[in-house]
Amino acid sequence: ADVREGVAESLPWDDGTFDAAMCSLVVAWMSDADQGVGEMARVTKPGGTVAAAMWDIPGGGLQMLSHFWRAAREIDPSVADEQPRAGVREGDLVERFGRAGLQGVTGGTLETSVDYADFDDYWEPFTGAAGPATGAFYASLDDAGKATLRDTVRASLPKGTFTLPARAWLALGTVPG
Repeated sequence: ADVREGVAESLPWDDGTFDAAMCSLVVAWMSDADQGVGEMARVTKPGGTVAAAMWDIPGGGLQMLSHFWRAAREIDPSVADEQPRAGVREGDLVERFGRAGLQGVTGGTLETSVDYADFDDYWEPFTGAAGPATGAFYASLDDAGKATLRDTVRASLPKGTFTLPARAWLALGTVPG
């Protein structure tokens, strides 16, 4: 395996290196998502496939985060969540793939669910910076604020074992040539 450290907006491989390029749940965290998708297309051989998937955050497709951000807004109504990020709205990935010059671009959804043994199983990722926005908000709270957030989220979820649905947007395109 050829493993290299780099950033999505400037991939460290030559043009047409790969048969396919895929990023899963990454587009929202790119500093320039259009550049990142363009780079995926650049390093993919002509006729190759480029694919990406990103959580449907504004549409409630990631219930794990929906519960967190509803509680966060009760604590601080001005808090910024992940809704404005790239790729999280329906059609956004498809539009970006089109702007990157990919052909035959199609979109769709991926549906899944996540099982939690209990609230602590659900809550643990948030205590370790589950994502840039959630982690930053959680870290900004004092101990009392963290406890209030935890208790508010806990009240919104079932007791015991529970399952939360999750939905991601998908885009596929072909490199011309």
